Amino acid sequence: MSEKIGADARHIRKLIREAEAVSDETMIACSRLRQAMIHARQNPEVPVHAGQRALLRLAQAEQHALSLSTSLLRVHDELSQVSRTVAGGDEETDIPISAIAADAPALQLT
Repeated sequence: MSEKIGADARHIRKLIREAEAVSDETMIACSRLRQAMIHARQNPEVPVHAGQRALLRLAQAEQHALSLSTSLLRVHDELSQVSRTVAGGDEETDIPISAIAADAPALQLT
């Protein structure tokens, strides 16, 4: 493997891991927000239906975040295949097929 290909591969590996970490952090942040919203409406002075629409929208945002995560796993898998073809690759980056199966949620590209 040439030095340039190796450097590119290391840079891409770093960036895909960063993107996956940001995706995970987004899901964690949404989960914390949902928990805080539900906790806040448990106050007896707050109507039980308060924030229901916001919770529904947050659930949609969480689904999109999960779809983003799945799409990033697919990108990671594709890059792993390219790495094996171009640079000999390393097996530690293989993504289990069950994690990126066709029925797993993914963002629709339009």
